[in-house]
Amino acid sequence: MRLGVLDIGSNTVHMLAADLRPGGRPLATTSDRTVLRLMRYLTPEGAISSEGLQALADAVDRAKRVADAENLHTLLATATSAVREAANGDEAITRIEERLGQPLQVLTGEMEAELTFLAVRRWFGWSAGRLLLLDIGGGSFEFAAGADELPEVAASAPLGAGRMTVDFLRHDPPGDERVALLRAHAEAALAPIAERFGTLPSPDHVVGTSKAIRSLARLVGYPAPGWSGTERMLLPREALGSWIPRLARIPASARQELPGITADRTFQIVAAAVCLHTAMRMLDVPELEVCPWALREGVLLRYIEQSGAQGDDREFSDIPR
Repeated sequence: MRLGVLDIGSNTVHMLAADLRPGGRPLATTSDRTVLRLMRYLTPEGAISSEGLQALADAVDRAKRVADAENLHTLLATATSAVREAANGDEAITRIEERLGQPLQVLTGEMEAELTFLAVRRWFGWSAGRLLLLDIGGGSFEFAAGADELPEVAASAPLGAGRMTVDFLRHDPPGDERVALLRAHAEAALAPIAERFGTLPSPDHVVGTSKAIRSLARLVGYPAPGWSGTERMLLPREALGSWIPRLARIPASARQELPGITADRTFQIVAAAVCLHTAMRMLDVPELEVCPWALREGVLLRYIEQSGAQGDDREFSDIPR
């Protein structure tokens, strides 16, 4: 069965097509994304501007053309923090659904965390023991922990790299003072999450997902042997912390020359590094491992699992959590 996931995030509109069957792993056939950075289009009132709505509609049109060419059995359309938290989110949802010709599933932060946790669990398997997940996106930062496929605790904080860049690090380069303000803000936002997760048993394995974390791992991390000759990428907190002052003092144009920092992440990478480092410190995480699977794979896995169990082809929005 060929399924598609349309992930309308704060940074990108990403269409992933994959072949999937009950009990099998998703095998990607097509991946197409439009870099949007919706946070750029937010008005002072927190609404997506008319220019932003048009850019969003254009990106969805492109994704729909890619999806149609894939001859999908089902397209699972989801949106995350930028759409759900916009003052005119209802208008944005209506435009997207008109372009797609189908409903849009707007995920809460906790749903994002749960679905990503499912993908991470399937990737690492039961032998990984208790997992702690950190997933930083453009609009929000998700956390989940547990020993099963459903996390015991899932949480979300409005600390996405795009959001924090707009709110705290508009200047290029931002400099030490603005970074310190962002760090203090992140500490305050993360304090209740750190308290909740601090009551849980210590994780056996700490995992990070998202493009920002993969970029930072390529910059400051190191590879380690994995299964069957594969490599794992590990990101140590100490190395990340030592890079933050350097990242904050060089302009964005120079950052994209660094290993792992792509042009579409160069403005946001400082905010991502500050928020991730703060979270790792407050959660007492010395090092994490990068997982290649994240939200989109979790959406696919949840759909095939639930639709197979129910023996029908219901819409994703109808599938219980």
